Amino acid sequence: MRVFSRRTFVVHSAHTTIGVSAGLAAFQAAEATPEVALVGSAAAPLNVCLVSGAPSYESDESLVALADYLRRRLNVNWNVARRTAVNDLPGLDNLAACDCMVLFAQRMAIDGEQLDCIKRYCNRGGPIVAIRSAGCALANWPAFDRGVLGVTTVGNHGRTRKPLVRLENRSIPHPILNGVEPFHSGGSLSKVVKVASDADCLLTASVPGHREPVAWTRDHRGGRTFSTTLGHPADFRQSSFLYMLANAVTWTARYDATAM
Repeated sequence: MRVFSRRTFVVHSAHTTIGVSAGLAAFQAAEATPEVALVGSAAAPLNVCLVSGAPSYESDESLVALADYLRRRLNVNWNVARRTAVNDLPGLDNLAACDCMVLFAQRMAIDGEQLDCIKRYCNRGGPIVAIRSAGCALANWPAFDRGVLGVTTVGNHGRTRKPLVRLENRSIPHPILNGVEPFHSGGSLSKVVKVASDADCLLTASVPGHREPVAWTRDHRGGRTFSTTLGHPADFRQSSFLYMLANAVTWTARYDATAM
């Protein structure tokens, strides 16, 4: 069985630019090895569609790191939808049969059948894990941000200080936060103008003079969504961040991860 090499993960962890060809090769490796056995469990595989459309945040390389992490913890199959141009994101037809969409996209201007694939998925209440670009993912469907993810964002607070990410005080711990500890994010803090009243805030982050929600859940058409404005390449070096994303995938998909 082929597996992701440690070299792929280590190069990303050092935040060295590995180039387009290396990123594509890593994704091809993911697509070529869709099955992995979960030791000690007979659970059915979790079908995940990785949607990569944020090159300024190195979404190809970052999703490879996440896929590697999921591979080592879960019985998971995945397909990939990867940006080839700002208006082209082939592979979204895989959403029709997936258990969870992991969306890492920024201002994608897709339209027609590609956008319809996402709309159909959302309309059936498909589980969603939205990374970093929550609030500005789909230029031709602005209602996605407010109506599905439940957020409106404008700009960021700059890069002068790394935001400190904290867990919200809760009387009952949320499953997504199991094993998650406070950490410093590697990127700027987004300005979250408004999170929907029916959203459940899980994490906040702060820089001097500002504190913002940075992760929350919300139900949409009976399906679970998880969104975070975090997702700088350096965040994928944080074990708490990767653990949170893995928890979010299983929680939104209502997947039995007791063997994790």
